[in-house]
Amino acid sequence: MHTPVTIIGAGLGGLVLARVLHLHGIPVTVYEAESSPTARSQGGMLDIHDHNGQLALRTAGLMDEFRGLVLEGRQAIRLLDRNGSVLFDKADDGTGESPEVQRGELRQILLDALPDGTVRWGHKATGVRALTAGRHEVTFAGGAAVVTNLLVGADGAWSRVRPLLSDATPEYVGRSFVETHLHDADTSHPATAKAVGGGTLVALDPAGNGKWLVAHREKSGVLRTYITLARPQDWFATIDFTDAAAATRRIAGEYDGWAPELTALITAGQTAPVLRPLYALPVGHRWDRVPGVTLIGDAAHLSPPNGEGANLAMQDGAELGKALAAHPDDIETALTSYELALFPRGAAAAVEVAHNPTPQDVINFFTDRDQAGSDSPAEVSDCKRAC
Repeated sequence: MHTPVTIIGAGLGGLVLARVLHLHGIPVTVYEAESSPTARSQGGMLDIHDHNGQLALRTAGLMDEFRGLVLEGRQAIRLLDRNGSVLFDKADDGTGESPEVQRGELRQILLDALPDGTVRWGHKATGVRALTAGRHEVTFAGGAAVVTNLLVGADGAWSRVRPLLSDATPEYVGRSFVETHLHDADTSHPATAKAVGGGTLVALDPAGNGKWLVAHREKSGVLRTYITLARPQDWFATIDFTDAAAATRRIAGEYDGWAPELTALITAGQTAPVLRPLYALPVGHRWDRVPGVTLIGDAAHLSPPNGEGANLAMQDGAELGKALAAHPDDIETALTSYELALFPRGAAAAVEVAHNPTPQDVINFFTDRDQAGSDSPAEVSDCKRAC
């Protein structure tokens, strides 16, 4: 293939695609809005599933590097009620199929596996338009532009590329995460660190009212917490998140009466709380074939919390890369083949998840999982994807 591939977005999916294309000698350039790889935090922990995310990394030839990132013990799961009583506790015995890694470190091994200059940093796409014969023009902030015969939108929920294919837009799913961090928790907040345990803590209100606390143990004693509230966007709009102390008090007030070792995850955070609303595209989102352009990851199938986001994005990238390598002289055949598998894959992953489960619902899930050998619960897993 002599036509370079143009990818918009240097997330995990776009980088896996670029790596697979590079392995097959197909020219590729990735345009990324961020100014550098370290321009912002890349989020917390990800559980990389053996049936999709790990297969994508294997296709990219990076399994050894991936194994070097795995944090032992982080697949442990603990479920508490609002009083801090342990309802379910499962240690990481090393037999799990979804080992945990830091998202930023995973992204870095993908970046390190690409030739210098593959990713063009500081290129925020501001517009995309169709030309003729399957070509497209992408314009960037500052006025630069590029014309390409093969354009891939790997640019997430608010994709600039998606409108070329579909008029679908993400809609709010009725709840949001508020993210906080505790640093050096084992020393500064030992009771909270003990409650979290060695991996993931899930604390639920038994009333099933959509109030969750999900905390992950990261490196160096950091506890990253996702406070979940089933509230409309108008409710969150009344909170001034630029005033960290006031926002913290407002969110903590929703958890009044919970055990102090749990509420400390909200009130004792050393970083300002960050609001992360959750959005989704319609389940089964698809489009008619448009020459010279396609989508991967959240740009294609942003879903409600389902624990599959990062894994699916990497799988999409790997599968598209393989399709292009299999049909180097026929872009449309490659894209058609890729999309025929993409649409049912995305729809199957967008399962309906209960927004307001009770502790017993979650215990039942873990019990069923142990018996059937399935993956992490959707809402627990998706905290990592969404953040």
